[in-house]
Amino acid sequence: MRDPLFTPIRINTLEVKNRIFMPAMHLNMAVNYEVTDQLTAFYAERARGGAGMISVGYATVNELAGTVANIGAHKDEFIPGLARLASAISENGARSAVQLNHAGRYNFSFFINNQQPVAPSAIASRMTRETPHALESNEIREIISDFAQAALRVKKAGFDAVEVLSGTGYLISEFLSPLTNQRTDEYGGSLENRMRFGLDIMAAIRAAVGAEYPLIVRMNGNDFMPGGQGREELREYAVALAGAGVDALCVNVGWHEARVPQIVSSVPRGVFAYLSRGIKDLVDVPVIASHRINDPGLARELIADGMCDMVAMGRSLIADPYLPEKAATGRADEIIHCIACAQGCFDHLFQLKSVECLCNPRAGHEQEAGPETAETPKKVMVVGGGPGGMSAALAASERGHDVTLYEKSDRLGGQLFLAAAPPGREEFAELARDLAKQVAVKGIRTVFNAEVDTARIESEQPDAVILATGATALTPPVPGVEQPHVVQAWDVLADRTDTGKRVVIIGGGAVGVETALFLAEKGTLSGDALRFLFVNRAESPEVLYEMATKGTREVVLIEMLDKVGKDIGKSTRWGMLQDADRTGIRTRVTTKALEITESGVRVESDNEIEEIPADTVVLAAGSKPYNPLEDVLREKGIPCQVVGDAKQIARAFDAVHQGFAAGRAV
Repeated sequence: MRDPLFTPIRINTLEVKNRIFMPAMHLNMAVNYEVTDQLTAFYAERARGGAGMISVGYATVNELAGTVANIGAHKDEFIPGLARLASAISENGARSAVQLNHAGRYNFSFFINNQQPVAPSAIASRMTRETPHALESNEIREIISDFAQAALRVKKAGFDAVEVLSGTGYLISEFLSPLTNQRTDEYGGSLENRMRFGLDIMAAIRAAVGAEYPLIVRMNGNDFMPGGQGREELREYAVALAGAGVDALCVNVGWHEARVPQIVSSVPRGVFAYLSRGIKDLVDVPVIASHRINDPGLARELIADGMCDMVAMGRSLIADPYLPEKAATGRADEIIHCIACAQGCFDHLFQLKSVECLCNPRAGHEQEAGPETAETPKKVMVVGGGPGGMSAALAASERGHDVTLYEKSDRLGGQLFLAAAPPGREEFAELARDLAKQVAVKGIRTVFNAEVDTARIESEQPDAVILATGATALTPPVPGVEQPHVVQAWDVLADRTDTGKRVVIIGGGAVGVETALFLAEKGTLSGDALRFLFVNRAESPEVLYEMATKGTREVVLIEMLDKVGKDIGKSTRWGMLQDADRTGIRTRVTTKALEITESGVRVESDNEIEEIPADTVVLAAGSKPYNPLEDVLREKGIPCQVVGDAKQIARAFDAVHQGFAAGRAV
């Protein structure tokens, strides 16, 4: 029986060896539009890992289309760099494409030398807070020509195909949507007119590259914008694209302004495949499903069930470039799954950094030399089996050292399991399991239920020690914290304690928000229960929505600062706060806890004092490093390194990367 995931497929005249398509993602690795060694090495690694086809970009079609950190395709001088990238992908076994795009009103003027961004109509962008220039007819014709000439450069550079981004709120989708297109000429008004810009671009590209050169379009299946374009109009557009000679359709979702989460861990795996199915039913070209497809089993199922012809696995291949090879060779249980945390990918882009990955500390550093085998293998103790400790143990083992990993509990993973407790954050437990599997596969000796002390260090006589002992929860100096109805957030998340109906959480950082969401879900309908009741029409959709969002706890979250969740990544924070609002969590900012009483919490806000009733008070006031062994090791002259929270309170991303660096440094 043939594996549907590893059955070849044709796009126009091009044969692709399997159904795994790596979609274009902005990596912030180009410099002045030029392809860099970092970018080339990144994609060469994904090609070696077994992806069938890789699309890079997006690439600019003119100087208003993107930024200097985008790959450039708008001048002939960029062809040599593009050619190096095409060769790196093809020589390592994958088919290649370049995605072309124009950002339209989503560009920022400061990225384009203070020039005004352009759009079909002069309607301000909620994302940039800028009003674009409404394109004149002659300017539209120039942009259409720019797309065609850029596509020709892509072909000349040796890429196997060209892709056009026609969604996500960028220029082509701005012409498509009545929200951003208020034109009264042939490019505005009716759907036929609003589609014209995109279809004219496809026709111009086809004329430039010829009939047999594959042309792919990445389009929205639903823009999730109120008053925008839902499934039906976009399905019509898909039919029009296929009729205009487009050879494959890659279906994504949403604009950057949309309030439906698209990329974070709360998005169920493969949930948007219904959109690719709706388009696949209408067209006779390959259709690619996108978003949160991070496991080959799911990918295989979507193809076998007729939901799509191929699957787009982007961040999945950042997390594990060798996912395709592992799946093809029966080693799927060794895959490091993307957990959709966005900490190293999307959040880095907001900080103008190049893409890295929480799950894969090598991502973005592929051009750096790999670890050399240590000249003299050492006996290495790693203390702490959380993400930092496991990362350190794996890296040190890779160098050839004799590594033993000590964990005081009965499982590896540490605080990843606490991070996995709130609704929609379960993927963090997946990372714990994935890293633990890597530790087992590498044959690293692991000792559980082991409290490392001076006696054990003296007994083991290690040559080097890596301390990843984590953190302990802080208890704020608030009168009344010793009372029996006061508990720590970590104990709540670990289900080591129960709470009453009325809960006040002190501390509005990441842990406080996560704990609030965890408690607010208590008593709500599960996904299976919701589906059963909906399918059987047991209750109205309005009642079911209420039962899915309103639980049995009354949660108040208080924070001294002026906003909650300041330490949550930008990609994730807005969705978590949206969930907090939807589930009825009350947030009180600029509010200080003065005293915990038997009946509640006395607080001060705006120079007024009041008491908030509470059956349970949860402390989420932060944590402090737990590092009892460093001084002992220093006294004994044993080299040691400290990583993760044991060194300084930070994110899981920092723990993994610090652990990796420490293991390599031994």
